[in-house]
Parts: sequence; structure tokens; C-alpha cells
Amino acid sequence: MSHFFAYLSRMKLIQRWSLMRTTYGENVQEHSLRVAMIAHALAMIRNQFYGGTLNPDRAAVLAMYHDASEVITGDMPTPVKYYSDEIREAYKSIERAAENTLLEMLPAELRRSYEEFLGVTESDEYASLVKAADKLCAYITCLEEIAAGNREFTLAKEALRTTVEATGLPEVDYFMKTFVPSFSLTLDELSERT
Repeated sequence: MSHFFAYLSRMKLIQRWSLMRTTYGENVQEHSLRVAMIAHALAMIRNQFYGGTLNPDRAAVLAMYHDASEVITGDMPTPVKYYSDEIREAYKSIERAAENTLLEMLPAELRRSYEEFLGVTESDEYASLVKAADKLCAYITCLEEIAAGNREFTLAKEALRTTVEATGLPEVDYFMKTFVPSFSLTLDELSERT
């Protein structure tokens, strides 16, 4: 018997943004789906416009699992996780241990197949794309919270915008210009035909 997928189903119980007042709650499972959709889009944009050869489906699957270790560690708030180099390195070590714990839950015949999804053997090209999608999602959450009248996310929005712009990935710039402005609109504004 394997507890792997039972553990992963607990992603829905782990709330994000724990240090901030939120208008909309967001759990790790919801977040992972959004990151997967955006990572998929970024890979397609790279391939279509910037000569890339990434597999968008692979980018999406890697993104689906990018926070899987949090079913064991919980979601460490960003200000805490990056407070110092010592804390960052300690948390990376904890994440690796949690990923290994999840892998050990799998039948031995499947472990090697899942290693790449749990961060053990990831490609830099895909890792940077998933990380960019993750930051884009955080930025979008800030836009949505601010649009709902929650000023709590004002500083986070500016910091994340700087982070997103600093990726240097043209597909991220394309996504920012083409898709992100819509996230600040109301349903009526989205429904208007232009």
C-alpha cells in the first residue's frame, strides 16, 4: 500500500499567504494548478515566438508537483524562508528531505519516474520556467487582492513585479503584456467585447 497520493491530496488543506489578510483564500492545490497552466503557456509562448523547443506538457506536470513537499513541511511564508542565507539553506534541506519522504512512499518501481517531478533531477530550463510561472501567479494574486480592495498586497505586488520583470525571459514579458492586465478587471469589464 502507498500513501503517496493520499498525502498529495492534502495540498488542498495547506493555505498560502499565511502572514497576510486575504480576500480570497488560496491553497497549495489551487496554486499548483494555476502555476501549471501558466508554465504550460510560457513554454508554448517560448516555442511559438522565441525559437524554443520545450515540451509544454512537461512544464505543466513539473509545475503541478513544484510545491508537493509542502504536504510535509507546510507553506513557509516567503519573508521567513528568505530571511537569511542560513534559513534559506536549512529550508532547502528540509524540502529535499520531504521530497525524498514522498518518493519513499511510492512503490519502488515508480520512484525513478517521479524523481524529476519532485525536484530531485530537474532541468534548469524547465526549473526557470516553473519558477517564473510561480512568481507570475504570486503577482497575479496580488493584483486580484488589490482589485478586491485589499491594500495588504500593495508592497508585495511591487516586489513581485520587480522579480517577474527581472527573469529576463521574453515569454514572461509577453505573458505580462498580453494576459496579466485582465486580472485587475471586473467580470463586467471582462465580458465587454472590444
